[in-house]
Amino acid sequence: MENFWRAIFAAVLLSTAACSSSPTTPSGSPTKAIVHEAGASGVSLPTVLKEVKPVYTAAAIANRIQGSVLLSEVVLADGTVGDVTVLRSLDTAFGLDAQAVLAAKQWLFNPGMKDGVAVAVRVTIEMTFTLV
Repeated sequence: MENFWRAIFAAVLLSTAACSSSPTTPSGSPTKAIVHEAGASGVSLPTVLKEVKPVYTAAAIANRIQGSVLLSEVVLADGTVGDVTVLRSLDTAFGLDAQAVLAAKQWLFNPGMKDGVAVAVRVTIEMTFTLV
């Protein structure tokens, strides 16, 4: 299952390589750190060190909710996750979107690099919920 999540993460990261290459500044950030887009010129992608799987809520299981949540997250220069935003929702009524965000915030990365320096990089990940 770990390889499944890594494959999804890698595929989603690769699909963002064609995104805008200009750095952005997150709104409301007290430090006004520059956030680079994944795949920007000279910016290497962060790599996953530790991933945390989202928890299925009892209500979502009872209602047989399945599918995926698409998230945008900022991997900070220290490898932790900063801002996480839901790009494509699966479920707000039974808590799966919230569980995906909680799990994503616990991931750890080798940070992205630009000119040999660790930088904040915006990446997109997909978390899939499947009932067995």
